[in-house]
Amino acid sequence: MKNNKSTVSGKYIFFVGLLSFIFAASFFLLSEFLSRTINSLLLSFIFLSLIILFGIISDIIGTSVAAASEVPFHAKASKRVPGAREGVFLIRNADRVANVANDVIGDIAGTVSGALGIALVLRIMSLWEDANRFILNMLITALIAAFTVGGKAYGKKIALSRSNDVIFLVGRIMAMISSITGINFVKK
Repeated sequence: MKNNKSTVSGKYIFFVGLLSFIFAASFFLLSEFLSRTINSLLLSFIFLSLIILFGIISDIIGTSVAAASEVPFHAKASKRVPGAREGVFLIRNADRVANVANDVIGDIAGTVSGALGIALVLRIMSLWEDANRFILNMLITALIAAFTVGGKAYGKKIALSRSNDVIFLVGRIMAMISSITGINFVKK
């Protein structure tokens, strides 16, 4: 059975706002550092692509957790399969997980990719002074939007058709991180 109760509280809303601020500031500082140290257009495009991909993956996770079913995870958890308990935890907290994955991480990745696009236009303009700034800005913005929206549309297809597989993969990653660091993501 799916859990339709919302676990969102005032404290959680404050936490998400604070988390958004920290993620946005961290992404900005990282992108600013990389844009100043990376002199290669190719590396700038690669970094921009990674940010877009990060946003798409977070959107896949957020959609999958809302569509996944607990039942197969209970069977795996009873056999102590790594990642199954984490999958149940994710599904039981689907509203929070979807909020953080889709809204916090996904939206920040979109904002940062736009800012990186502007930095990329400025970098290209500094290398090719004859380039038309308006056309270049329009092309970079359109490419970022096309890859982001197209990637998220394809990601939703994956998320809805293979939601349990996606959540099980995320659960396994959480279990692996937990075994390495000792951090317990799942409350007893």
